Amino acid sequence: MKNEILWMLCLFTTAQNLSGQNFERIQFNEKNKDEYYLSLKPQSGKIVGALVLLPGYGGKAEENFPETKLFNVAYLNDILTVSLSEGEKIYPDEQVTDLLNRTLADVVKRYSVPQDQFIIGGFSAGGTISMRYAEYCVENSAKAPIAPKGVFSVDSPLDLGSIWKYFQREMKKNYSEAGVFEAKMISEMMNKEIGTPETNPKRYNELTPFNHELSEPGNERYLKNMAVRVYEEIDIEWQLRNRRRSMYDSNILDASEMINRLLLLGNERAEFISSKHPGYRSSGMRHPHSWSIVDEVECIQWCLKLFSAK
Repeated sequence: MKNEILWMLCLFTTAQNLSGQNFERIQFNEKNKDEYYLSLKPQSGKIVGALVLLPGYGGKAEENFPETKLFNVAYLNDILTVSLSEGEKIYPDEQVTDLLNRTLADVVKRYSVPQDQFIIGGFSAGGTISMRYAEYCVENSAKAPIAPKGVFSVDSPLDLGSIWKYFQREMKKNYSEAGVFEAKMISEMMNKEIGTPETNPKRYNELTPFNHELSEPGNERYLKNMAVRVYEEIDIEWQLRNRRRSMYDSNILDASEMINRLLLLGNERAEFISSKHPGYRSSGMRHPHSWSIVDEVECIQWCLKLFSAK
């Protein structure tokens, strides 16, 4: 009830101040018009930390804002919101990592945000990339422009080997036109760029945030001391009825197993967040695979706690 009241107040206040919300389009590389990010400075002008949001596969920086109100709540709570596109990628290869490094280095310099006052998260492929990039920042702390306080994913495929196998099953079932199209397109891209889990396991292990088949800790070990969240909507009835997908075809199994292994490593701040309300796209379409499964007010409260922690 408390969160619902806070949410209503945030919506009311945001509606009153919407005209004051000025998104800045920062073109930090004049030689490449696609290298830009959107930023929204807090209403107060005071910045306690930065929230970095990545959209799903192929999404533009602008596409985050109709789908989630995280930026509205951040705006009222002294948090700078940054949105950027990772392009047509589902993993942070050298190209994506370089883009993130240069983008976030610009944010640090332009807005004077301390390097350790960042939280990064994303939807779908954006969450996959956020999770592996957070690991990269620990693994390569001398080269990384930030030291994230936290990271989260929103219904993201966290095991690249698993998502490859899912794509093969989706094409074989041939039930959902949209699902088959996506599976064919992205698996062809993966095969071209990094091969398959069988032909190039080393590359998959380098790029995946998590590999559930490993008996020893993999890349998730770099998150041992970081606040980590995975957001999922567990609505298997909808998946079975509308997409002919079982739990094995969801992102839930790998997400929960990764959190479990982090807990076993001693990370008590690793959380599996099961959505309390059904996901909807901004178009009004019902879909569990949506930004809206995140409780925006509660998530920003989590961010504020992390930013205030020493």
